[in-house]
Amino acid sequence: MLDLYFKYEGVLRRLRSGALGGEMDRIAAQLAESGYKSASAKVYISRLSRFSDFLARHSLSTMIDQTVIDRFVECLPTVASRIAARTAIEHARRIAPERFSIPCSMVADPNGPLLAAYLDHLRQVRGLEAKTCEGMLVNARRILAWFGDQHTGQPLAAMTGEHVLAVVEHLLSMSSKDSTRSGSTSHARTFLRFLRWSDLNDQDLARFVPRTPCWRLAHLPPRLPWEDVRRAIDAIDLTTAKGLRDHAILLLLATTGIRNRELRSLELEDIRWRAAEVLVRQGKARRDRVVPLVQEASKALADYLLHARPRIDSRKVFLCTVPPVGPFKTSAPVSRIVRSRLERGGIKLPRGAGAHLVRHSLATKLVSRRRPINEVADLLGHRSIDTTAIYVKVALPQLADVTLPFPGDAS
Repeated sequence: MLDLYFKYEGVLRRLRSGALGGEMDRIAAQLAESGYKSASAKVYISRLSRFSDFLARHSLSTMIDQTVIDRFVECLPTVASRIAARTAIEHARRIAPERFSIPCSMVADPNGPLLAAYLDHLRQVRGLEAKTCEGMLVNARRILAWFGDQHTGQPLAAMTGEHVLAVVEHLLSMSSKDSTRSGSTSHARTFLRFLRWSDLNDQDLARFVPRTPCWRLAHLPPRLPWEDVRRAIDAIDLTTAKGLRDHAILLLLATTGIRNRELRSLELEDIRWRAAEVLVRQGKARRDRVVPLVQEASKALADYLLHARPRIDSRKVFLCTVPPVGPFKTSAPVSRIVRSRLERGGIKLPRGAGAHLVRHSLATKLVSRRRPINEVADLLGHRSIDTTAIYVKVALPQLADVTLPFPGDAS
C-alpha cells in the first residue's frame, strides 16, 4: 500500500528495509482507509521511516518501549519535528501494537479495581448515563487520592466522619460555582454510599456530607438574541463541504433544540424525510422522541448529505472533515463548530459557550412567543416540566401580564 503515496522503487525499498519495514505497508493502508490526505500520510510515513532506520542502526528491532522512542525524539533538531515524530509513532503504535511494549510511565493505578467496580455499579445498578458516570468517577478519584495522601497505608474501612468533613472541604476548595460545589457534594455522597454498599466501610458516611445550597432558578440561562443566531447562520459560506456541514448542524440545533450528544448520535435512518421529522434516540431522559424538521433545515441537511458528506462506511449523519474522517467521538468538536460560526457572525460569546447555548436560545424564543410550556418541554426532551420553568423567567411580557396590583391601588 506504500505504492499509493510513493512511486520510485528506490524509495519503496528504503521504506520497507528498516526495522518497521514489515509494518509500513499496513500503516500506509490504514492511513488511507482512515481518510488521511496524501500529503499528511506522506509526512507520517517519512517520519516513521526515519524512526525505522534509527531502530535498525541501534539494533532495536525487538519490542519498542518508551525509552527507545524518547531517545529517537531527542535526536531531532526542532520542536516541530519532535512533535511530528511522536504523532507518527503513535499512529504506528495504534496500527501495529504488537511491536510496542507498554510505556514504562504507565504504572497501574492502585485504585483501578475499586473505580472499575464503582463504574459498574453506576451503570448497572444506578442506570446512569456515561457522561454522568465520568463526573462521578473524577470525584471518587479525588476522594481516594486525598485519603491516600493524608492517611497513607490506612484502609477505607478506617475512614470516619471527621475525614469526610475534611475531604469535602478539599473538594469544595476546587470549585467556584454553586452548581459545581453542589454537584461535588452530591457525588461524594454517592461514592460513600457505595463504600458501605460494597462492605468497604460499615458506617453511613454519606450523612456527614454537608448540604451545599444551589438555587437552580436563581440565575437566567445563557442565551442569544434570535437575530444573532440567524445572522451567524446566514454568514456561513455554502461553497465548501465544511460550510455545508456546519450550516446543517447550526440549523438543526437552532430549529430542533437537540443536545450535542443527540446530534452526534443521529443516523441516516433517523431522518424521516416524508414526515418532516427527526427521531432522537435515547436522549438524556433515556427515551426516544420525535422533533419536527422544518423546511430550511431539511434543505440544508439534504445539501450536506448529497454534496458534502464523506463517502465512508458509517451510518452517522455528521462526520468530521479532517483525517481520520469519521463520526464525532466527543462533544468538543461540535461545540467548537458552533462557537466558531457564532464568532464569525460577529457575536461575542460567554466563556465556554457551545452547542447548548443555541438550545437555550431556541427555548427562550419559543417561550417569548407564548408557546405552551409543556410543548417546549416535549421539544427539548425534558422529563419534568420544572426543568423548562427556568425559561419562563426571561419571558418578561408574559410575567407582566400576571403581576398582582400594587397594594392600595384604586384600580
